[in-house]
Amino acid sequence: MTEYKNTQPELRPERPFFSSGPTAKPPGWSFDKLKTESLGRSHRSKIGKARLKYAIDLSRELLGVPDDYLIGIMPGSDTGALECAMWSMLGKGPATIAAWESFGNVWIQDAVKQLKLQDLTVLDADYGKLPDLSAIPADNDIVFTWNGTTSGVRVPNADFIAEDRTGITINDATSAIFAQPMDWAKLDATTYSWQKVMGSEAAHGMLILSPRAVERIESYDPEWPLPKLFRLKKGGKLNTAIFEGATINTPSMMATEDYIAALEWAKSIGGLQAMHERADANAKIVTDWIEATPWLRNMVDEPALRTNTGVCMVFQGDWYDGLDEDAKASVPKTIASMLEELDVAYDFNGYRDAPPSLRIWCGGTVEQEDLKRLLPWIEWAYAEVKAKHN
Repeated sequence: MTEYKNTQPELRPERPFFSSGPTAKPPGWSFDKLKTESLGRSHRSKIGKARLKYAIDLSRELLGVPDDYLIGIMPGSDTGALECAMWSMLGKGPATIAAWESFGNVWIQDAVKQLKLQDLTVLDADYGKLPDLSAIPADNDIVFTWNGTTSGVRVPNADFIAEDRTGITINDATSAIFAQPMDWAKLDATTYSWQKVMGSEAAHGMLILSPRAVERIESYDPEWPLPKLFRLKKGGKLNTAIFEGATINTPSMMATEDYIAALEWAKSIGGLQAMHERADANAKIVTDWIEATPWLRNMVDEPALRTNTGVCMVFQGDWYDGLDEDAKASVPKTIASMLEELDVAYDFNGYRDAPPSLRIWCGGTVEQEDLKRLLPWIEWAYAEVKAKHN
């Protein structure tokens, strides 16, 4: 009998961080590069407000947010920002919530079980698919996730949103906004978190409001109670101080400085266009490899719907297909565990609610060379797992 041999690759990724959130820090990041003058100070001090306002202004500059849109720092990461938008604006008229992965389904549960919206349409699809968004009426409010972090499906554009809509759009853009272009004219409330594409620290979210969103908030009072963390109005008008750095509750100034450092890094390498190009190039490395690997397939069949951030892949083939469901689920978990123990790659197992899969983050803070070094290790680990099953 021929002795089984499977030689480990020689090169390891220099930065083995492939989590889909929190994502990898920008290249060259270190604590000693963070400014500390605001630490230990009140967030309402002159320097505290200035740094929070700078984070808002730099976000606007990098993302190309229109001048008449407002940007606020919110508690509770993307979830807090998105739910604030839902609690503040939904319920005035009919609404459609579209979901095709785990987090979109959370927004559905919010609408059905918490807000108990009466005139609600739910559009959903299995992992790897997109529902028929063209069916959404122009007078419906819309809640959707631009990029499905747990499925690897993104909307290719905002063409499904009517130009003459009377409803408002609420866009969860957290794993897309620094990697994919946003059609701001179609977006009324857009949310994201610092720990996604920019690799910053968690717990803070961003809420971007169009003039149409502001009008909705000021003209409409929902029938349900609003927690303090969701209260955007003061004296019947939008509290604009929130969008100048006066946050609703106390933010972490260290996390703020970390986010600023990431924004400054992105600006230094060429801004948003460079971030898009880096994510596109990274994703191409992984998607091309998936296409050339017979025992893998992209979770998303249609190329136009494939993300350039959290690329998701599932296993296939005669050997794998013959396993029972528990054994199938163990394959990606085992591979991810093996490579974590070897400090080759961290946190790239598929999302817990997704089909058994691997998910490799390809956003702009990841280096191409690290991805190129990772892939042979996955091939090595897969061969080890297959040999044990055989």
